[in-house]
Amino acid sequence: MKFGKVEYPDLIDLSLPEDHPRLAAVLSRSIDSQPLKIFVGCAKWNRQELKNFYPRGTKEELRYYGSQFNAIELNATFYRIFPTEQYSTWYDMVPEYFKFFPKVVQNVSHLRRLNDMAYPALDNFLLATSGFKDKLGTIFLQMHPNFGPKNWDRVVRFVEYWPQEFPIALEFRHTDWFNDDYIANELCNLLEEKNMANVLVDTAGRRDIMHMRLTNNEAFVRFVGANHKSDYHRLEEWVERLWQWHKSGLKNIHFFIHQNMELESPLLAAFFIKKINNKFKINLQAPKTLIPNNN
Repeated sequence: MKFGKVEYPDLIDLSLPEDHPRLAAVLSRSIDSQPLKIFVGCAKWNRQELKNFYPRGTKEELRYYGSQFNAIELNATFYRIFPTEQYSTWYDMVPEYFKFFPKVVQNVSHLRRLNDMAYPALDNFLLATSGFKDKLGTIFLQMHPNFGPKNWDRVVRFVEYWPQEFPIALEFRHTDWFNDDYIANELCNLLEEKNMANVLVDTAGRRDIMHMRLTNNEAFVRFVGANHKSDYHRLEEWVERLWQWHKSGLKNIHFFIHQNMELESPLLAAFFIKKINNKFKINLQAPKTLIPNNN
């Protein structure tokens, strides 16, 4: 992921901002008996991107990936809607506990930009995506960086149209969604009302969209490493913050790791899972051979 890439990460304050004041109120609405669910993964399973992750001779990349992680942030669905049988094939290649978190196809978000012509493509996307059945996690919609608050009516129509049986998280990249308190509150109040997640994007070059505001009981985090030693400290800080949120009622953690150069993403993910397991006293699936010796 090139979004938010910087040449000199050392010059950026990468510490996490303070929680938004409404976070505690949102989490307080959680049901105490709901179990904690944590899914961690990368954004793709392509052998060329994740160099040195796959053992020599691996032929079915997704099958091996699914034996190492419990989730994938599926960016492939952004580029096209696959044939129905493809979703069935993917479904059969991963364990029963595995979840797919697919990105809404670009015809909806980037080409049609949620206008009236976007909805036939959205219907087709949802029909195909339903092929993941019980292995479908939260779908996420990522809008173009130049999609700003002037398109508010399109956002309202989209969330009203979205079928409630599909969990969704929304990612807005235009800075004006966050640097105006009135606009930010209008957007987040809408997402709270509809029980939709507000994606958290942690990337070095866009600290302006690091809002730290949850709108339901889900932390959907897209972490972008800088291919820099600071990536490990940043992940440790996320573990601590997620732990604090969990103590306040957070039950759903969906954490996906990218890098500007993706080849080390599995290594960072394995490190993060090790820290999560230690802090939360759980035994989340992790590629043990990849876990570094960082303390």
